[in-house]
Amino acid sequence: MKQLLVVFLSLWVLSAASEPPSLHMGLLKYKGGGDWYANPTSLTNLSRFCNQQLGTNFDTEYSEVEVGSVDLFNYAFVHMTGHGNVVFSDAEAENLRNYLIGGGFLHIDDNYGMDQYIRLAMKKVFPELEFTELPFEHEIYHQKFDFKNGLPKIHKHDGKAPQGFGLFWEGRLICFYSYECDLGDGWEDQDVHNDPEEVRLQALRMGANIVQYIFQQ
Repeated sequence: MKQLLVVFLSLWVLSAASEPPSLHMGLLKYKGGGDWYANPTSLTNLSRFCNQQLGTNFDTEYSEVEVGSVDLFNYAFVHMTGHGNVVFSDAEAENLRNYLIGGGFLHIDDNYGMDQYIRLAMKKVFPELEFTELPFEHEIYHQKFDFKNGLPKIHKHDGKAPQGFGLFWEGRLICFYSYECDLGDGWEDQDVHNDPEEVRLQALRMGANIVQYIFQQ
């Protein structure tokens, strides 16, 4: 089950030696009508930030990867976002399940309006699991950057406090779901949403924490 994680850890170690990019972030492409392609500059900026702050060697050109593709297994970090509907076929759900059980990691970021759909979609992937809210003490909030109150609030949405939910498989966090937060918008180029620089920095720092946590599980 941990074979993928071992490979990803090895790549991180090798990346420290000023080699060509050895790690890639993947943007999950899904069906259902939701805008999976939202925030086109976010992963580029997060990759660059992680390289600067964590010493990783991510290619700043991320890749789009379909839920049902075997290519999914090539990515240490897969990010999913959108505002609307999400639909997984049986084969796609099985592929995503195998990827996550095998050592992969999925970050889902509700870009507003995605919540009711993603919960149903992920229930198809893991019918036996439930999203549980992570306590502020969880390690994902205390990596290189310390977030003692959990997720930062990036965009207002419904004005609720941001929440971080997780799916766990045999004690390992395999999926982190950020809700009422909108990290991806904060990762975007500044002129896209005109967020204050400190807000963008908080979003990028939390993103880096997620990435660092993946390699330390």
